[in-house]
Amino acid sequence: MSALGGLGEIGKNMMVMEYGGQIMVIDAGMAFPDEQMLGIDVVIPDMTYLAERADRVCGLVLTHGHEDHIGGVPYALDWLRAPVYGTPLTLGLVERRLGESGKSLGDQARPIRAGTSATIGPFEVEFFRVNHSIADAVGLGIKTPVGTIVHTGDFKFDQSPVDGLITDFHKLAELGDAGVLCLLSDSTGAERPGYTPSERVVGEALDHLFREMRGRVIIACFATNVPRMQQVIDVCARHGRRLAVVGRSIENVLAVALELDYLRVPDGLLLDVDHIDRHPPEKVAILTTGSQGEPMSALTRMAMADHRKVDIRPNDTVIIAATPIPGNEKLVLRTVDHLLRQGARVIYEPGSGVHVSGHGSREDLKLMLNLIRPRYFIPTHGEYRHLIKHARLAEELGVPPDRIFIGDNGSSFEFTPGSGRVGPRVSAGNVLVDGLGVGDVGNVVLRDRRLLAKDGVLIVVIAIARDTGELVSGPDVITRGFVYMRESEALLAEARACTLKALEGLVWQRDESEGADGDMDDGDDGDDEDAADGDAAAGRRDARHSPPQWGAIKSRVKEQLGRLLFERTRRRPMILPIILEV
Repeated sequence: MSALGGLGEIGKNMMVMEYGGQIMVIDAGMAFPDEQMLGIDVVIPDMTYLAERADRVCGLVLTHGHEDHIGGVPYALDWLRAPVYGTPLTLGLVERRLGESGKSLGDQARPIRAGTSATIGPFEVEFFRVNHSIADAVGLGIKTPVGTIVHTGDFKFDQSPVDGLITDFHKLAELGDAGVLCLLSDSTGAERPGYTPSERVVGEALDHLFREMRGRVIIACFATNVPRMQQVIDVCARHGRRLAVVGRSIENVLAVALELDYLRVPDGLLLDVDHIDRHPPEKVAILTTGSQGEPMSALTRMAMADHRKVDIRPNDTVIIAATPIPGNEKLVLRTVDHLLRQGARVIYEPGSGVHVSGHGSREDLKLMLNLIRPRYFIPTHGEYRHLIKHARLAEELGVPPDRIFIGDNGSSFEFTPGSGRVGPRVSAGNVLVDGLGVGDVGNVVLRDRRLLAKDGVLIVVIAIARDTGELVSGPDVITRGFVYMRESEALLAEARACTLKALEGLVWQRDESEGADGDMDDGDDGDDEDAADGDAAAGRRDARHSPPQWGAIKSRVKEQLGRLLFERTRRRPMILPIILEV
């Protein structure tokens, strides 16, 4: 068993199970780039290990439809020919995502439901229902020739879920009674005390707020949070408001959920966004994306007065029904500031009750451990601190420390019928997706982008005669993101002079003191002058026959120019010498 993603991080979950030369893959997720990954759209796991063994992969199993579990599927299909298993909503979301790039699962799709099982190579997989912030989430009971492995997927224990479908406690207890070799359990909430509240808490908070509001209500949440979407629909119906849905991703999820009957919507409740102004503000609500402050999301564009169809008005109430993902706090608060500047009331505070997590807290995690009672335990789905906290929780419940394995991406674990151990590392890492490019942006490109973003670029253009090695024109200096050229003429003049100095001895420069016929001025020491002229002519002959050392020229220009610019500005722009042969 190996982890290609999801250990020591939140996102790009991918677990690999192998037996007898056959491979089953659990999830193929993506992650969003951090602030250092300039220009990157998404991050997916490095799937080289699997692509090299593609003929041995017997199935891909998806636990639920969140992007951190299915976002890598379109890229996996470049090499994956095996069946893809998932619940109807999960596969529906995958198909919608694939359709954007002209792909489809086709006959690879294998719909499953909670309470059923499937034989995938040497693995007998039972799918059991779990509660999460998306409908149709499942955990996995995997029976292998060496013992049973339980993979919880993302979960919490909700005693009163919106759809009325609770976690399958009976199956969990049954698996535990039969004996579980190893448990892989969601660790995201390992730092939170107590139990995670029910999703119905959000519905109650929304109902109270809708009762108070007299203007429009705008609710931002995760696009895939179908239970929350249902609660917004229900509260709109109770308070006589029409609901408009704004944002491509949430519109896509709504379409899939309606098509597969995962949402109940009263006739006439949904409102076209173009018709919002035809109704009184107190009769309108808007469900939108942008709960994480994403720059191009609908809510952010509304806050910046840049949305084509929805503007923020002074009597509007904006409810951000989500907690910022770590690292997104500044983006969310910036959006809040812009909304407040436009006169809206914004409800986003953690204690407002408009959001509950989809991940179990410490007491939920204890309950899972006590139901399963595994021989070995591997905390998954969390940053390293979450894994450590979860491991210590397992120790408190009696799991021996030497039977708890804390890994990271690339870790492998080997099990026999009575034992387990950490195995050799496998190839793992990040693959960066930028536009249509997959993996063509690496650390060197990111380093250059960071340098450009920090200190800008300075370009030096030099034209050199190919035959003689003489400097024909230049150096011309161009800057972007470094200094404003009009106000820094003295600095740029120094840069040109520094470049000329760096070229001395490397290229032949035209001597401005030469006369029209190219002869030197007369002087008293004619013999010495003739000798010098002869040496210069010999040098020019050598330059004609020696190939120019362009690498040495560029390195010297960059070194000396970089030293000058740092002394004058304390900045280190990217310096690009460009040599033109004429």
